[in-house]
Amino acid sequence: MTVTAPSADESDQLEPRSAPVPRVSWPVRLVPAAAAALSGVLLYVSFPPRTLWWLALPAFACFGAVLRGRSWKAALGLGYLFGLGFLLPLLVWTGVEVGPGPWLALVAAEAVFVALVGAGIAAVSKLPGRPLWAAALWIAGEAVRARVPFHGFPWGKIAFGQADGVFLPLAAVGGTPVLGFAVVLCGFGLHEVVRVVLETRRTRSVRRAAAAVAVLSVAVPVVGALAARSLVSDEAEDGTTTVAVIQGNVPRSGLEFNAQRRAVLDYHVKETLRLAAEVKAGRTPRPDLVLWPENSSDVDPFANADAYTVIDQAAKAIGAPISVGGVVERRGRLYNEQILWDPVKGPTDTYDKRQVQPFGEYLPMRSLLGAINKNWTTMVRQDFSRGTEPGVFSMNGARVGLVTCYEAAFDWAVRSEVTDGAQLISVPSNNATFDRSEMTYQQLAMSRVRAVEHSRTVTVPVTSGVSAVIMPDGRITRRTGMFVPAVLVQKVPLRSSETPATRLGILPELALVLIAAGGLGWAVAAGVRGRRAADGQP
Repeated sequence: MTVTAPSADESDQLEPRSAPVPRVSWPVRLVPAAAAALSGVLLYVSFPPRTLWWLALPAFACFGAVLRGRSWKAALGLGYLFGLGFLLPLLVWTGVEVGPGPWLALVAAEAVFVALVGAGIAAVSKLPGRPLWAAALWIAGEAVRARVPFHGFPWGKIAFGQADGVFLPLAAVGGTPVLGFAVVLCGFGLHEVVRVVLETRRTRSVRRAAAAVAVLSVAVPVVGALAARSLVSDEAEDGTTTVAVIQGNVPRSGLEFNAQRRAVLDYHVKETLRLAAEVKAGRTPRPDLVLWPENSSDVDPFANADAYTVIDQAAKAIGAPISVGGVVERRGRLYNEQILWDPVKGPTDTYDKRQVQPFGEYLPMRSLLGAINKNWTTMVRQDFSRGTEPGVFSMNGARVGLVTCYEAAFDWAVRSEVTDGAQLISVPSNNATFDRSEMTYQQLAMSRVRAVEHSRTVTVPVTSGVSAVIMPDGRITRRTGMFVPAVLVQKVPLRSSETPATRLGILPELALVLIAAGGLGWAVAAGVRGRRAADGQP
């Protein structure tokens, strides 16, 4: 028998050619990248000074949609773009006085953490209950970012954008990790709701498990926030005290204000003396305690007799203890210090700032940076040393916990003052370096979250504004403008009870990190099993 090979025409009929794969145009390929970056910008817009807290939900919904089903490499890039879209505008104030270099370097480094979280979220996007795992991964990323490098940089925690939001009471349940987790979970849940609705319309059937996960991811955070409102109270458990917050202002904004240290001190003395005159005339109630900002006396009063004299004069005139923000040198070490100044006894107690700011109050890798550019080392000529103990001043019967400026961003730095007995919290700050940027409003929002987290009145004395008095429910009852001298006097409640967030401390954050690790481990194991099955391996 003779077998003949099929002709070319017959071969084409026996084995039809596969249809050519349509080429995707480059503008279409850019859609996920653009969506990731714009979602990050949307998240930034949800932060103060704007009160658009709810925009965080669609921001995370869009982010979840972009990452769903992506490879880890693609998700890494998309996460980085999301981080850039969020952090570039959020942290622009870091370059106000020193130029764009430090700002861009900081954002580039911090966005790496967001990129890694993005890769993790893509991995768990194939698991049941994906909003839970994804939200826990985001909080795990925040936990790492708050600790490394250089002792961490928690700025941009999702919780800090929720001071005006319905989720705020959850800060009293488990602090910033639980508050942030609820917001992110609700956002990813919103994406699931939209996805389930679209899938149902397409298939004409409902996957009940997926629908339940979607609805619960949105409903549980909202219901939990409403239930947590019972933890928020302004009741004066330990009576009241009348506080005076002094904002002396500075000669000019920017880094140069440090060159006019004596002028800044004189401004705060002047405002305190003016308040004393108002009290003597009966136009203003006498304060029980007076709070000055950070750097209100960068002239060391222990080394300069004239500075000691004018501060003592102010304390005697107002007849109340003053918490003075000073820069003090002891045994060759420099400290950012709060000094308790009694009108009779003079300085009686101190608190040294424990969380000093890298590249602002100390210079990491000084020799390396100096070798690259000597001008960089002149910006921080001498490193500040860290304090080691919490700072709680006894001021006319009130126990005042000190959280100096940058420390307000760190959970542990605030909680330690409350567990050490603080009945109210003061956050003395100096934002003059950052001019009229959004930084001061971002930091003020942190203090509002801290007020609810620990159920304490929080006062915020700032050299150049915005200074404020915040009630334990997060409401601002008194505030100043920026770059104006001002005094705020108000009777505030003293409280000693502890919220669940205060009692639990780091435990909620640890639980969420373990959930994130569990979800990521499950996703990795499922991926390995899937590849083995595809290769025909047992």
